[in-house]
Amino acid sequence: MKNIILIFQIAVSVSLILLIILQAKGVGLGRAFGGGGEFYKSRRGVEKIVFNLTIALVIIFLITSILSLIYS
Repeated sequence: MKNIILIFQIAVSVSLILLIILQAKGVGLGRAFGGGGEFYKSRRGVEKIVFNLTIALVIIFLITSILSLIYS
């Protein structure tokens, strides 16, 4: 059980790192890949999905960290 939690935690952490890298501070997701320089005050479209997915992965990472402490 501990090995399964550890492997899942590693996968979540790698995914979380990639999502955080996609969210360059002050730069929209479209502009990071060569899009226009438009400025939006709120997240829209893909940026909103990436932001919400990042929050979900942080919560999952926290849960797996607690589970790995319990089963160690």
